[in-house]
Amino acid sequence: MKITLAEPRYLKDSIAVISELVNEVRCSIDQNKVEIIAMDPANVAMVDFKLLSSVFVEYDVDKKYDLAINLDMFKQILKRAKPSDTLTLKLDEEKNRLSVILKGESNKHFTLSLIDIDEKEQKVPVLKFPVKISTNTLLFNETIEDMEVISDSVNFIVEGDIFTIQSEGNTSSGKVEIGKDEETNITNETDDAVKSKYSLEYLKKIAKGGKLADSVVLQFGKDYPLRVEYKITDKLLLQFILAPRVAND
Repeated sequence: MKITLAEPRYLKDSIAVISELVNEVRCSIDQNKVEIIAMDPANVAMVDFKLLSSVFVEYDVDKKYDLAINLDMFKQILKRAKPSDTLTLKLDEEKNRLSVILKGESNKHFTLSLIDIDEKEQKVPVLKFPVKISTNTLLFNETIEDMEVISDSVNFIVEGDIFTIQSEGNTSSGKVEIGKDEETNITNETDDAVKSKYSLEYLKKIAKGGKLADSVVLQFGKDYPLRVEYKITDKLLLQFILAPRVAND
């Protein structure tokens, strides 16, 4: 197995975001994609990452490979990649390790020993969301930062054509209202207001996916999981599923 990226940021930035939630993952590489599906240790958030074969300048994969990787170490190696470098991953099956080769002004070679993971293979659940919002990633990130000064959780509310992000603390409260415009689209398949609460600690980590794409898609329901999606067409998909906060937590 040997695969090469001319734009290492697609892998570098994605792994940096994923490592905020999980430390050890099973990375599946087949003839169509590189894929990571993982649940965070607290079983609160799931990550689903796909990097399509079409983004690689070389993609020599003859079968499916399952590689168990320590993301902290992998992230540190990928940090050494410059934007102008090419990044190559080669598997040494005999030694059970992954070679990471960076070629640019100099040639850098790293090896990463693969690990054993007892965790069972994860599958993305089938969910139906009545609410869907697409908006600018900068706007979404700023809103999460705004609400962080109030509390450790936030309510997402859609009523009519308005998406409200609201937080309440012991002595203060805050909210941001976002309406439809050229960069924001809001759909609600129900006639009622839809409200659900989520952890700001997790949302802050998830929002770092904004470095990959200019827009973000949010989907949720009443007291229902939230799906956050970052996508670059024909290149990559990074999405998260976040469990709602229950009333007595």
